[in-house]
Amino acid sequence: MAASLPQLGVMGLKVYTVFAGRAFFLVHLYSTETGELLAVIEANRLGQIRTGATTGVAIRWMARKESRFVGIFGSGWQARTQLQAVCQIRPIQQIQAFSRSSPRLQEFCKEMEKKLNIPCLAARTPQEIVEQADILITITTSAAPVFSGAWLKDGTHIDAAGANYLIKRELDDICLARCSSIVVDSREQARLECGELLSSMVKGVLNWNGVLELGEVVAGRAAPRTDSSQITLFKSLGLALEDVAVAAEVYRRAKAENIGKILSSFGYQH
Repeated sequence: MAASLPQLGVMGLKVYTVFAGRAFFLVHLYSTETGELLAVIEANRLGQIRTGATTGVAIRWMARKESRFVGIFGSGWQARTQLQAVCQIRPIQQIQAFSRSSPRLQEFCKEMEKKLNIPCLAARTPQEIVEQADILITITTSAAPVFSGAWLKDGTHIDAAGANYLIKRELDDICLARCSSIVVDSREQARLECGELLSSMVKGVLNWNGVLELGEVVAGRAAPRTDSSQITLFKSLGLALEDVAVAAEVYRRAKAENIGKILSSFGYQH
C-alpha cells in the first residue's frame, strides 16, 4: 500500500505478512526531496490509530452534532480506537456494544468504560443497539449482515469499518436503501473491495453516481446531510494515504522527542 504526500515532504508504503493467523505490519517512510529512507515504523498500532481516526473524521462531518448514544458491533483490536475517536468528536453519554463472544464483550465494555469514563454496556441483542443508536459502528469480520436495516431510527449515522472483501458484508440492502448519502474513502477502491456496495449495485439498489468520497465532503464539495432525520453511511476501507499521513506525524514527534533507534547500519541517520 503506497502513497505520496509531497506537501509534507514524505512518501511511503505499508507492507505486511500473515503467519499462523497473525498479521505483522511495517511502514517505510521516505523523503520526497532526496528519496532517502526516513523511518521504519511498526504499524500494527499505527493501523489501529488511523482506522479509528478516519472514523472520527467521517463522524465530524456526517453525524448529527446532538448525537449522544453510540452502538458498536465488534469488540476486537480495532473496536477500541473506533470508540476513542467518536468520543472525541461528539459528547457521547452512553455506549452499547454487541459481539458474538460474550466473555470478550464483557471485558471490552469494562476496559472502554474505564478508559473513556462513559457507561459502556453489553447489549443482549443487535436490535437493542440499532433502535437506540445515534451513531452506529460496525467493526467485525462477519461475512453476513450484522443487523437489519429496518431497525434503524431516523437520523442515525453509520460507520461500517469491518468488511473489506467482495465476499463479505456487514450491512444489508435495506440499510443501504435507507441511506440518504453513502460516502467512501475512494470510489475506485470501493469498486474492487466493497462487498456491500457491489452486491447492491448488481441488484439495482444503488448506483455509483450517488456514492461520495470523504475528501469531497471534508472539502465542502458535497453535503452528506441536509436534514437531521436523514440516515448517513461512511464505508471505511482504508487508504495507503492515511497510513503515510499518520506515519509522517509519528516520525515528526519521534524526531522532536528523540525517540527511536538510528538505522546507522544502512548508512542513514534517521
